Amino acid sequence: MKTGEKLALGLLAGAGALWGTRAVLRSRRWVDLKDRVVVVTGADSGLGLILCEQMADHGAIVVMAARKGDVLESAAQKVRHRGARDVLTIPTDVSVEAEAKRLIDQTVDHFGRIDALINNAGLMIVGAEPTITLDDLRKIMDTNFWGAVYTTQAALPHMRRRQFGRIANVSSVGGRFVIPHMIPYIASKFALTGYTKALRAEASRDNILVTGIYPATIRTGGHTHAWFKGDQKAEYTWFALSDAIPGVSTSAETAAKKALRAMQGGDPEVVIGLSARLNIAFDGLFPDWSSEVITLIERTMPAPSNIGAPAVQGEEIRGTIAGIVNQLVPSQARA
Repeated sequence: MKTGEKLALGLLAGAGALWGTRAVLRSRRWVDLKDRVVVVTGADSGLGLILCEQMADHGAIVVMAARKGDVLESAAQKVRHRGARDVLTIPTDVSVEAEAKRLIDQTVDHFGRIDALINNAGLMIVGAEPTITLDDLRKIMDTNFWGAVYTTQAALPHMRRRQFGRIANVSSVGGRFVIPHMIPYIASKFALTGYTKALRAEASRDNILVTGIYPATIRTGGHTHAWFKGDQKAEYTWFALSDAIPGVSTSAETAAKKALRAMQGGDPEVVIGLSARLNIAFDGLFPDWSSEVITLIERTMPAPSNIGAPAVQGEEIRGTIAGIVNQLVPSQARA
């Protein structure tokens, strides 16, 4: 046998051994969601709601948290109709440490334990850098990063006492590589990525497995919930298209299913969507070229304008001339 053939066979054997080892580890870590108490933040719409619905299909006990109590209760009815073992709603602003702690404490008081926590709550501001203020950065960091930290730090003592727990932090492809005109969001998700990776290494000794979830844009109508600054109509248009086009974005049902499987298997991370995997791989292999490409892309995006003007939510932009996007995207994305 030639040297090259031996090398190829060796590499294949090594890859097979690694794959087999990971499969064994994953099977040993696998947990059934039936009768598990799972807390989900940002549970009133989008990915958070679909995660709750899918957990209901598995017979989980679901604790749903979000800011608006009336909207949250309406969402909970959908989860109850899916056959959830039990559903508890706790209106919570996770950016407030005391409320995040209260969420976990009420869950434990009610059910006696917390088995899993999915940190999904998030905010997004889109706009060129000159339009972004320090208050914008603080607001996004408070929810996207500190909100996840507050709930996690409150849950960890309860999980450690039982020597069991699962924590899934829904970051973003934007927590792994840069997307222009999203500085507050990118900064918060990079911070969450670092926290997730570091915490997994240390919490695992107590059988608490932390999973990072890195989806591409998800077709949940997120462009209507995001906030826009600068040339608001133009910013809304490009973001709405990227948020809704199949191939660039991922269906919410697919994203939720993969996220849950990763959490159940105690996986370190899951990257959801082909575009996300390709971008992360390219950025990792060729960081300099990745930066150059992103710089060129930014030159095609809306120029800074309306500096100092307040942000406007996408829902308010719908119906304006930029609202034509809503006629181009699938109805699922506008749900």
